[in-house]
Amino acid sequence: MKYFQKMTGEKCYLSPMNMEDTEQFTRWLNDQEVVQYLDIAHINVSLPAEEKAMQRLINEHTYSIIDKKTDSLIGNCGLSDINHLNRTATVGIFIGNKDYWGKGYGTEALQLLLDYGFNTLNLRNIMLCVYSFNERARACYEKIGFKKIGVRRKALFRNGKEHDIIFMDILDTGFYRRK
Repeated sequence: MKYFQKMTGEKCYLSPMNMEDTEQFTRWLNDQEVVQYLDIAHINVSLPAEEKAMQRLINEHTYSIIDKKTDSLIGNCGLSDINHLNRTATVGIFIGNKDYWGKGYGTEALQLLLDYGFNTLNLRNIMLCVYSFNERARACYEKIGFKKIGVRRKALFRNGKEHDIIFMDILDTGFYRRK
């Protein structure tokens, strides 16, 4: 088994990232349908570039999202910009395997990661950015308890249109109140 259950839910678990998955992540990160929701949509991701990125991510709080039933890789999520003094961080997530879109795996994975961030890393505030056209992600974040804290208007040009970037955050108290 190449995955290890660091944080476990009903549908999925989070595992430390594995370099053997570099090729799969490279495939997903070159799929325009997947990356249209990410800030790297304009980049061609080569295998060597993804290997370098994975080496960096392995040593951070970034985890592979694994289907609990099949032990299949479906995406990743992680905490970045962690500031232990102020107890803040930024979160990011993507589900690369489109067969898992809209089925609650991202919601559960994000809840596992937030619980880890608040409970284990002792964070108080976790924020994220989402594009205004990514309605599925926005609904997921609101369901978990993220609140809109600001908008950067017309800050993204994607698919021939201008879009806003929405900033959202969640406090530890807001997260645990919902559980």
